[in-house]
Amino acid sequence: MGRLKPSPPGTCRQEHTQLSDLRVSHATCFKMLQDMNSADPFHLKYIIKKIKNMAHGSPKLVMETIHDYFIDNPEISSRHKFRLFQTLETVIRASDILEETWEKTFTRLALENMTKATELEDIYQDAASNVLVAICRHSWRAVAQHLETELLTGVFPHRSLLYVMGILSSSEELFSQEDKACWEEQLIQMAIKSVPFLSTDVWSKELLWTLTTPSWTQQEQSPEKAFLFTYYGLILQAEKNGATVRRHLQALLETSHQWPKQREGMALTLGLAATRHLDDVWAVLDQFGRSRPVRWSLHSSSPKNSEDLHWKWASSTILLAYGQVAAKARAHILPWVDNIVSRMVFYFHYSSWDETLKQSFLTATLMLMGAVSRSEGAHSYEFSQTSELLQCLMVLMEKEPQDTLCTRSRQQAMHIASSLCKLRPPIDLERKSQLLSTCFRSVFALPLLDALEKHTCLFLEPPNIQSLYSRTTEALDLMLQSLIMQNPTAEELHFLLSHLYLWLASEKAQERQRAVHSCMILLKFLNHNGYLDPKENFKRIGQLVGILGMLCQDPDRATQHCSLEGASHLYQLLMRHKTVEALQAESQAPKELSQAHSDGAPLWNSRDQKATPLGPQEMAKNHIFQLCGSQVIKEIMQQLTLAELNDVIWTAIDGLGSTNPFRVQAASEMLLTAIQEHGAKLEMVSSMAQAIRLRLCSVRIPQAKEKTLHAITLLARSHTRELVATFLDISIPLDSHTFQLWRALGAEQPTSHLVLTTLLAWLQERPLPTGASDSSPCPKKTYLRSLAAMNMLHELQFAREFKQAVQEAYPKLFLALLTQMHYVLELNLPGEAQPKPQAQEAAVSSPQSCSTSLEALKSLLSTTGHWHDFAHLELQGSWELFTSIHTYPKGVGLLARAMVQNHCKQITAVLRQLLPSLQSPEECERKVAILILTEFLYSPALLEVLPKQAALTVLAQGLRDPSPEVRVLSLQGLSNILFHADKQAKFAFYRCAVLLRWRLLHTLFCTLAWERGLSARHFLWTCLMTRSQEEFNIHLSQALSYLHSHSCHIKTWAALFIGYTICYHPQAVLQMLNAVDTNLLFRTFEHLKSDPEPSIREFATSQLSFLHKVSARPKQ
Repeated sequence: MGRLKPSPPGTCRQEHTQLSDLRVSHATCFKMLQDMNSADPFHLKYIIKKIKNMAHGSPKLVMETIHDYFIDNPEISSRHKFRLFQTLETVIRASDILEETWEKTFTRLALENMTKATELEDIYQDAASNVLVAICRHSWRAVAQHLETELLTGVFPHRSLLYVMGILSSSEELFSQEDKACWEEQLIQMAIKSVPFLSTDVWSKELLWTLTTPSWTQQEQSPEKAFLFTYYGLILQAEKNGATVRRHLQALLETSHQWPKQREGMALTLGLAATRHLDDVWAVLDQFGRSRPVRWSLHSSSPKNSEDLHWKWASSTILLAYGQVAAKARAHILPWVDNIVSRMVFYFHYSSWDETLKQSFLTATLMLMGAVSRSEGAHSYEFSQTSELLQCLMVLMEKEPQDTLCTRSRQQAMHIASSLCKLRPPIDLERKSQLLSTCFRSVFALPLLDALEKHTCLFLEPPNIQSLYSRTTEALDLMLQSLIMQNPTAEELHFLLSHLYLWLASEKAQERQRAVHSCMILLKFLNHNGYLDPKENFKRIGQLVGILGMLCQDPDRATQHCSLEGASHLYQLLMRHKTVEALQAESQAPKELSQAHSDGAPLWNSRDQKATPLGPQEMAKNHIFQLCGSQVIKEIMQQLTLAELNDVIWTAIDGLGSTNPFRVQAASEMLLTAIQEHGAKLEMVSSMAQAIRLRLCSVRIPQAKEKTLHAITLLARSHTRELVATFLDISIPLDSHTFQLWRALGAEQPTSHLVLTTLLAWLQERPLPTGASDSSPCPKKTYLRSLAAMNMLHELQFAREFKQAVQEAYPKLFLALLTQMHYVLELNLPGEAQPKPQAQEAAVSSPQSCSTSLEALKSLLSTTGHWHDFAHLELQGSWELFTSIHTYPKGVGLLARAMVQNHCKQITAVLRQLLPSLQSPEECERKVAILILTEFLYSPALLEVLPKQAALTVLAQGLRDPSPEVRVLSLQGLSNILFHADKQAKFAFYRCAVLLRWRLLHTLFCTLAWERGLSARHFLWTCLMTRSQEEFNIHLSQALSYLHSHSCHIKTWAALFIGYTICYHPQAVLQMLNAVDTNLLFRTFEHLKSDPEPSIREFATSQLSFLHKVSARPKQ
């Protein structure tokens, strides 16, 4: 060392301290290098760790110490040197800068040792070689120059040289992008310079021997062999003589194909050679494929000896070679694609199937598709073999074990399919449908991740199942996106989603979760990127809305979240299209339209839509993403067309038939929501109701059944008649589920009335039964509906929902049932369908079998409170009269007479109902009406509805009726007491007098027979009041009650009776009159002052004056 310049005392002291520290560190490092010869592995590990730490802080010091150690200890062991080389590699890699001196020194050291033979064999040489690789990090060009010199000596290079070049060629971290290109160019130049070596027999044989010699492990390719395959391919690429290329490739293919890395290497060499010699490589592969060993391997699945193993996977090599040929041929590949694909399809179908062949096929196909996608003009090129290749992919996925996921085969196959979708011609719908079904089944039907992980727990290197599964589903999503990008229409979206629906409705939670995640990703992709043509009619999404709505209630939280997010994206897509439709409707200017083709069709420019979609941050602020599932679905349904709403409801109805309880519950809620919001405008209600009836049988959840029935109730508000007709068709025979639907129809009072009215309308159709006259389907259906209506009118009387409606519809039901009985008897039918057992038990049984209409009449009387009328006929055994057409009129007469005798409150209502029936074109309706009317003539209530003169007119019209029975009954009615009341009353009064043994009976008879006016009335009053003094109060109280009668005639005679009584017994009358009676009496006499009869007017005037005087007196 040179002398140091004089320094100040303080500086000298500081430098001395630093120098001392440096010497100590050097000595420490030297000692640790020396101790690396230790055999104790724990101590050795400790030393290496300390040296590495020191190297990170002072790499220059460590490198200098290592150099000194090598100089001072030339005889150290190979094992010690091996450890020193490893340390030196670490130090050089840790250094930011490597001085030129050290670069040259260590390069020479590495070159000297990397070819040295020791007992450590390759690992010693690799350690020295790795030092050279580490130097490349600082100065790769100098190292490359050394390597090139050694490589081009004409002697086949040493293994270590190939090792270094292999590391350099495969490393991604040693070079920058620019340096990597320079290195590859230099490698090509080396290959060009190595072309003459191909003609050297020794060099060529050693090359082939090196390539085919088995490594100590065949699972991983050694760097030197990997480089040699590349280098060999580059040399053949540079060779101008095609015959030479063929000879070398043939020789290479005739070696063993047993090991995977060997096959990959051979394929790489052929691919590189094809860059310049495509025809020659194609010929070699074609000839090799026809060779006897290869043909044997195609038909043999079990090798018998080691020689057979060499050829077993030859077809795998050929597949990989075709892939490499496609990858390396670049711009020249398009005309060859169909030929390559046809060969690959052949080897796929006819080779012995195993994991090796499968992976080789996938790898080769991926390389092929990568080459096609990089080729200019690929999207306009017509390929003829894409369908066959797609079929191979589907077969491959179908052969994948459904209970395991251990490889990337599924995702690779779907990536290839995504690429195929971009080529022309487009995939036909049938093939695309098969592809979607296969992919969905292959991915969605996989077991749960925990189960998948258990299948790999015994693997030496188990794959990351979570990552593998995520990448597999990602590949599936990318394939769906590729399909929609190639045809960005709503029709294509519907096609894709239609294949998802099966899995969205799966009974297995994991399958639903996976399917809805893919659905959400697709909708999100479309929402973010706006690929769908906004000018197209965005329809046919009702089924999707229904399914997403139900999945928003899935027990699985992940499924819920994906469904809600998917529905929100769908809403935004729908709103965007609605906005575009609105703008198009408003705008008529041609300049606002897109450019058009020459044929006038609008051209959609996807670039125009890139700015339209909302970004993630904007979507986060959008209100739709803040709503719950049911609210989002309601928002979407507001935007749907009628056809789409129908699809929503049909989807919900289908869900009712699921065996999954949650799905049934969700379907019932979806159905209820849709009908609640939009039930009034729905169509196809009849078929929907029939479908609901079919699904209702399988619904076992009470809440779901209740909501479904409530939906029917809401639907009936606007579609009562359609639903009644539909349910009539399925009510013979009637079961409990159908009866529940009927009860749901009547759950609301206005609807229950309309249901009964509609049933009565169907009952009144009354066509002839099938075979009687017309056997066409329509009369038959009408006949069956009429019978079903009769049955339902009977059954619904026992349903609480129809109780009030039945009560209010009593007059209509009463007449309709009587008419129906006459109709059945006229047809001479044995009877109708008997009601269900519980209804029969509720009704009182008759002594013999009765028709449904008779039972319905009985139950009508009993359920509406007309027990007196029912008992009147029951006690007389009169119900049997209704079972024969001959005794039927008598039975109706007895029933009507019972109503009169029991003062039935429904008489007036029945009268109002039967009057129009007298004009009915149906004879049976007129017969029933006249039968009842002739009996009701005996009821005082008749005059409230039908005045005397009007009754005479009605009966007179009946005399001209075409039916003889109606004419006879009308004539009988004209002889009723109503029209000869005076005679009858006088006769009755005289008979009472005889029975009571009054005196002066002859005088009484003469008075009744011939006298008129006040004298006659006075005589009759005197007889009554003097012959029964003890009943004075009774007669007077009855007269007072008759003052309140609605009959004007009765009220008049009550007033006259009271008037006579006041004249003779004023105080007795005043004692019984209250204020109301007094006022009523005053008004009555005031009204009688204008009576047509003079004597009554005179009597009323005098009595009114007398009544004023009497009432003014104080009561005693």
